[in-house]
Amino acid sequence: MSLEKLAKDIAAEAAKEAEAIISEAKAQAANIASEAENQIDAHATTTLSGSDLEAAQIAKESVASARQMNQKDVLIARREEIDITLEAIRSKLGDPKLTKRSALLDSMLKEAKSESSGKMTLLPASIDKVALEQKSSGYKIGDEIDALGGFILVAEDESIRLDYTFDNRLEEVWTDSLGDVTRTLFGE
Repeated sequence: MSLEKLAKDIAAEAAKEAEAIISEAKAQAANIASEAENQIDAHATTTLSGSDLEAAQIAKESVASARQMNQKDVLIARREEIDITLEAIRSKLGDPKLTKRSALLDSMLKEAKSESSGKMTLLPASIDKVALEQKSSGYKIGDEIDALGGFILVAEDESIRLDYTFDNRLEEVWTDSLGDVTRTLFGE
């Protein structure tokens, strides 16, 4: 299971919750707008004196302000859903029982072997240390790092540092997939 697929699955689960929040915000905006328009209509049927004109203008401004606040609430709700989705993905990646975790590590080690040269030290994520000690022949094992999973390779002279952490991969995939995640969550 790729990180991109995992991100899309979690995004789909969060889409329902986001849709409900957005729907509720739109309904509130519609009620506010309807109320304001009813007030405007009520004022229009009476003789508009100077104070009535002012009240009508205030009502129009209230409608515009309510719409703007609703748009802001929708944007905030969307951002919260995106953040919740990303956190859910992080939580799954940081789970030692993640399906195909071993296969992900094998794939990353294979990629690392093709991209690295010379003597390098492997700095394992705490969660994957035991598995990486068993799988990573040819590398000196260094200190543990704080990451969701994976490892970092460091050249002996520290001139090269190759990041094979789940955190780094997630950041790359998330940036590339944010448009798709947003469309999945919000149907845009």
